[in-house]
Amino acid sequence: MMKFILRSATMASVLALGVAGAQAADLTYEPAPVAVPEVFNWTGFYIGVHGGIGGGNIDSQFRYYDPEVPGDGYNFSDNAFGAFGGVQAGYNWQFNTNWVVGLETDFAASGIEAKHSVDYSDGYSESNETKVDWFGTIRGRLGYAWDNVLFYGTGGAAYGKVKVSGSYDGDGSGSYSDSDTNWGWTAGAGVEYGITKNVTLKAEYLYVDLGSVTADAGDDFGGSFKSDVAFHTLKAGLNYKF
Repeated sequence: MMKFILRSATMASVLALGVAGAQAADLTYEPAPVAVPEVFNWTGFYIGVHGGIGGGNIDSQFRYYDPEVPGDGYNFSDNAFGAFGGVQAGYNWQFNTNWVVGLETDFAASGIEAKHSVDYSDGYSESNETKVDWFGTIRGRLGYAWDNVLFYGTGGAAYGKVKVSGSYDGDGSGSYSDSDTNWGWTAGAGVEYGITKNVTLKAEYLYVDLGSVTADAGDDFGGSFKSDVAFHTLKAGLNYKF
């Protein structure tokens, strides 16, 4: 009887193991799905804000109206410096996997200015100032993207309002002031980083040339001043991409 019970238990164990093995063989192994990281896409419209500093040498000339005055005038050069801030908008199109082409326009209020002052030995003093009240650009951009990092070059047209003014004290006093809105050109480069798929941060350098601005100083000075307005800018910006 004991042998019969042992044989029955053994056979039951073998059958149980066989059934379990058959069920395990029927199971198909499926690995857990792996999340594929989303590749950043630069295509789309964007708007943003920016701020920075600008400066450089402003070359100016004074020319007398009276041809009989000894010498035709004098030249001087002064360092311009100041902060600026404004807004921008544009569109990017990413093509051929990594290349990005775009168009951007911006506008900024400016405090960039150059001042020139002279105190003469006879008590006569003179001061002149060239100030960029505001400026903007319309530029193309071409860059290469490594996922959410974009390196680019940029260039196009620039425009801005420049004010030239001055005053003197001595044997009497006088002043002048004139302003003009000029068109010129700009070129530079930058890098932009995608913080999220909709928010990007950029740093950008631009050289801006607004040409020359001439101010009639009238009878008080007896001539006219001309300033060649060109300066460097370095700015940071924040964009929202739609």
